[in-house]
Amino acid sequence: MSDPDFWQAVLRRDARYDRVFVYAVRSTRIYCRPSCPSRRPRPDRVTFHADAEQAGYRPCRRCRPHADRLLPDPWVDRVRRACAALENGDGRLNLAEIAAAVGGSRFQLHRRFRQMLGLTPREFADAGRLDRLRSRLRTGGTITEALYDSGFGSTRALYEKSTSRLGMTPRLYQRDGASLTIIYSIGSSSLGRVLVARTPKGVCSIKLGGDDGDLAAELRAEFPAADLRDGGSSHDPTLQAVLRRIDGTPPHVDLPLDIRGTAFRRRVWAALMAIPAGETRSYGDIAASIGQPGAARAAGSACAANSIAVLIPCHRAIREDGSLGGYRWGLRRKQALIDGERKAAAVRPRKQR
Repeated sequence: MSDPDFWQAVLRRDARYDRVFVYAVRSTRIYCRPSCPSRRPRPDRVTFHADAEQAGYRPCRRCRPHADRLLPDPWVDRVRRACAALENGDGRLNLAEIAAAVGGSRFQLHRRFRQMLGLTPREFADAGRLDRLRSRLRTGGTITEALYDSGFGSTRALYEKSTSRLGMTPRLYQRDGASLTIIYSIGSSSLGRVLVARTPKGVCSIKLGGDDGDLAAELRAEFPAADLRDGGSSHDPTLQAVLRRIDGTPPHVDLPLDIRGTAFRRRVWAALMAIPAGETRSYGDIAASIGQPGAARAAGSACAANSIAVLIPCHRAIREDGSLGGYRWGLRRKQALIDGERKAAAVRPRKQR
C-alpha cells in the first residue's frame, strides 16, 4: 500500500488495517491504530510505520496500539483449529458447528478466516479436497475411490470443482495429461524467443528464452504426458497476439486463458490483469486489492507461480521500495515489458469524453 492508501484507511477508521500499520503524529509524538476514534491530525504531520516505537513515538492511551504485542489475538488459534477441522472433515462444510467448536460465530469465523488466509472457509475446504484428490489420483486406484476418499460427495461435485482447478478432467490428470492436446508455436520478439502453448480452452503457457529446444523441453516438463504438437508457424494468430502484447500493443481480441491455480492465486492473477498497462503495483498493494492487506509475500508467491507470462502481467508487480524484485524470465525482460507498456500508453490516443 502507498501512503495515500494508508491515509484513506485512517480516514475511514478501517479496523481491518489495525494489524498492518500504525500512524504517528510528528507534533504530539504519539502513534495510533488506523481505527482510533481520536480526532484526525493534519495529513502533513502523519507518518506510517510497522513499529513506531523504534522511531521514538509513544502509544496512544485511547486505542492502545501496543496491546497487540502484549496480548495475542485469540483468533489466530481459532482459525488454526478451524483449518484443522476443515482438513480432517468429511467434505461437508457446517461453518456454524466449526465456529461454535473454536469459540465464535459463523460470521466472525468467515470474516477473520478471510482476513488471515485470503480465502473463505469454503475455498480452503475445496483446496484441501483438491489436494487430496491430486494425491489419490497419483497413487493409483479408481476415479470413484479417489472421489470419495477426497471428500467429494458426487461425481457432479467432483467434475464441477476439480476440472476448473486441475485444468483437465480427473482422468486426464491421473494420466499426466495424456490425450490432452497442446499446440505450441515459437517466434521472435524484442525479448528473445517466445513460446505460446494452447489447449482447446485457451492459452495455457507462455515461456520466454533464447533457445527453441529449451523452451519446448520446459513445456514438456510442465505437461509430461500431454500430446504436444508443434504449430510449425510463426504466423500463428495466438502467437502474434502475444508478440503484440510484448511490444505494448493490446491484441485486437481478448485471448481465452486455460488457467490452473488455487482460489487465492486466481484472485491475485485477476488483480494483476486489472492493473492498467504501463502502471505497476507493489505486492502489498495487490494483496490489499483482494482484501488481504497482510499477504504481500503470498501475493509474490502467486506471481512466481504464474505460467502465462505477459497475458497475466506479473511483471507489473514490484517491491514496496519501488525496485523490480524478482522475475522468472529475468529482470532485463521485466523492465523492458514495463517500459514498452509505458511508451505505448503515452502515445495511445485518449478516448474522447
